[in-house]
Parts: sequence; C-alpha cells; structure tokens
Amino acid sequence: MSGDLALSPTPAVAILAFDFGTSRIGVAVGNTLVRVAHPLTTIDAKRSETRFRAIAALIDEWRPGILVVGLPRHADGAPHVMTGRARRFARQLQGRFRLPVEFSDERWTTELAQAQLDVRGPRAAMGRGMRDRVAAQLILQSWLDEARRS
Repeated sequence: MSGDLALSPTPAVAILAFDFGTSRIGVAVGNTLVRVAHPLTTIDAKRSETRFRAIAALIDEWRPGILVVGLPRHADGAPHVMTGRARRFARQLQGRFRLPVEFSDERWTTELAQAQLDVRGPRAAMGRGMRDRVAAQLILQSWLDEARRS
C-alpha cells in the first residue's frame, strides 16, 4: 500500500540486574521496550552454588537477553575490594549462562534504596532483602536510562 508507514515493532528484551553482595544479591527486572525497572527478589545465600541455582531459575523464568551487574566503586570512582568481586561475579554469570553481561555504576544505590524505603515507612523496610532488590532496581534503571541516551 503506497503511502503507508511500515512499522516493524522491536521486540522487548528482558533484562535482569544484580546488586552483588557477599551475603545477599538483589535482583531487578526490566525490558528494553518499556524501560522501567522493577525490584524482583533477593537471593539470600552465601554458597556460590546455591546462588547460581537461584539465578538459573530466574533466567529460566524471565529469559533475559542481557544481564546487568552493579559495579561498586568509592565515591571518587576508584575501585575497591568489592569492585573485583563484582567483576568476578559478572564473569561467572557470562560463563555459566552465555548471556551478555554489562556493568552499571552502583555508587550510592544502597543509600538511595534505603532512603526510598525510609520514605515509604517502616512497613516497606521490614521485608528482608528489600533494600537489596531496590538497589538492583536503581542499578537497572540507571542502565536503562543511559542506554536510552546512547
């Protein structure tokens, strides 16, 4: 049909984001179409295999095309001990699940997540691990916002 615009919809790609910690990992989900991150869950386990089994279940459920890992740094941007651990975690994700892994600056996300929960009141802050999943949400939202500008 002449004059009609042929619109080819871009399929949404699901994204899982991780706020890596030595005791807990916050997880958030979003996609490339809507570009809004949502807190999903907290993996509360110290054993690596337990963590990766939980992540495998999330990957099976959500079928992400991209994984995002928060990269911790000091306020001035310098790396610290958790920077290396987060990078190792990202390499393990990529190796186990064969998905692209990207990083997002996570400076201040835990503090911002706690501030958001404090505003919502004590009921919101009561959920174990809620701060971790909200931090993951902030990591993913930052990545989505940056990707939109690119």
